[in-house]
Amino acid sequence: MELGWLVCGTAVLLLLHVLMELSPAVNFALRIGFYCVLCLVSSALAAAACLLVNGGRTVKNMRIIKAVVKTFKYFFGLRFEVKGLENFEVEGPAIIVSNHQSILDMMGLMEILPDNCVQVGKKELMYTGTVGLIIYLGGVIFINRKSTNSAKMVMAEVAKTMANENLKVWVYPEGTRNCTGDLLPFKKGAFHLAVQAQVPVIPVVYSSFTTFYNPKTKLFTSGKIKVEVLPPIETKGLTSDDVTDLTDRCFCTMRETLFRLSGRPSEAKDSS
Repeated sequence: MELGWLVCGTAVLLLLHVLMELSPAVNFALRIGFYCVLCLVSSALAAAACLLVNGGRTVKNMRIIKAVVKTFKYFFGLRFEVKGLENFEVEGPAIIVSNHQSILDMMGLMEILPDNCVQVGKKELMYTGTVGLIIYLGGVIFINRKSTNSAKMVMAEVAKTMANENLKVWVYPEGTRNCTGDLLPFKKGAFHLAVQAQVPVIPVVYSSFTTFYNPKTKLFTSGKIKVEVLPPIETKGLTSDDVTDLTDRCFCTMRETLFRLSGRPSEAKDSS
């Protein structure tokens, strides 16, 4: 009986392997499915560790979450090449802004996440099972994107918390995932927050995933991700009148860096 189960199991694994080799769509579906299961199971285990070690919701839990998520890259054959981590070493709070490409961004985030840093995320993430639980325990700040007034109130509270608890806050200024290999126009919320709190903006850029991950073409293979933490942009002395210029300057710098890291420097020159 045991031999029969072993033969059947081996046959299923071989069939899946053949299908993955022959069909990009099957390969994509299986890898995404495995990623989702890995997130759910790891979140449950990490949540238990967070509750045992720190007792509840706190940014300190991010150290535990980071340690767990940093193992994911080995399952998917992803390699990170990181530069500029010293630019995180600013005194006091800061706003960190980065490009947002896919559900895989969590791996890139945790690869370089500095201590005492929380993220801003959409409220819907709270309702994603154990994943919602673990990001709640990690201190993620939730915003209702459908309510402008609610988002503004939350960001005002973030400014106070950031100053009182000496936090860095990580924001995706594009506002949604964008796996086109370019940047979407930036929303100004993060830059208003930086000016209001008079804290620096630290841009972080991840190279395009399109060479190994593309949902439209069902591509999901191994690959290398280049990450660059850019020098902080000071906001001391700036007012709300300067937010548009600050947003545009950060966008142009990050877009040029994105093209350079992705091996497309000529496009950066053409777009300038």
